[in-house]
Amino acid sequence: MSVLSAPYMHDEAAAFAHVEAMLWADGPVCPHCGVVDSAYKLEGVRTKASKKNPEGKERHGLWKCRECRKQFTVRKGTIFEESHLPLHLWLQAIHLMVSSKKGISSHQLHRVLGITYKSAWLLTHRIRECMRSGDLAPMGGNGGTVEVDETFIGQNPNKPKKKGARGYAHKNAMLTLVDRDTKQAKSIVVDDIKKDTLVPILRENIAKEAVIYTDEAKQYTHLGRDFVDHDFTTHSKGEYVKREKPQVHTNTVEGFYSVFKRGMKGIYQHCGKQHLHRYAAEFDFRYNNREANGVNDVERASKALSGVVGKRVLYRDSLGA
Repeated sequence: MSVLSAPYMHDEAAAFAHVEAMLWADGPVCPHCGVVDSAYKLEGVRTKASKKNPEGKERHGLWKCRECRKQFTVRKGTIFEESHLPLHLWLQAIHLMVSSKKGISSHQLHRVLGITYKSAWLLTHRIRECMRSGDLAPMGGNGGTVEVDETFIGQNPNKPKKKGARGYAHKNAMLTLVDRDTKQAKSIVVDDIKKDTLVPILRENIAKEAVIYTDEAKQYTHLGRDFVDHDFTTHSKGEYVKREKPQVHTNTVEGFYSVFKRGMKGIYQHCGKQHLHRYAAEFDFRYNNREANGVNDVERASKALSGVVGKRVLYRDSLGA
């Protein structure tokens, strides 16, 4: 049976029960006073009558705290807060985003879910925000191996294309680290790829006992001073795996970029720098929670759902600068 046939994907009461079970393992948590498992459920409460709903709509998942006497639902304090979309549509969207290897566009979601493009745009940005995580540093602990590389994507409005400039001079830059042992990736959007920009990021996100593999770029020349070991391949000479040391290569991180660029160019097509960090987080999340790491689509959706608290994005925030 398809995952999309599950009750919580179609029934609003089941959707609330599913999210509550995920976020409230120890009982309902009051977002107003913080008390745990001291609330009771309000049944049969309906919204005010309207032309569209003469009898009002039933308010699913409504609770009342015994301590502060305030009402709340599991939506409060999450990416679902003050959204007019039914919760079961949010769960469908989360599953579609985490199970699509190269992503799914807001236009596609607005057609599939039967919602406006504006709603789909905000929904996708909120879901990407819940995929963001800062718990991967430092990488390469216990002498692990970390591959480092950078790539260029899109058009940076602050860097207009100039005649005679290098092919990436007008594009947005992104740095990615991949830990071979944990099979985890971390991408950071950067202003440029100068040594003074990249090396501090590497020091902050990679353990000193790690072994670093890069290409021959000059900004990585002296990484051996900061880490246990550093080696590189010379791509300009057609060397992608070091013959005498076959473990020295950056093919893993370039494999990550292969999927990332196919998604950005084939699915999303356009992305401003103000949004790139969220798209990067989306591809990092799917890479870090892929089948090769023992995580299937349902488990991946559950992991994304566990990160919805405290990460609300307003529509004006999704528009960027």
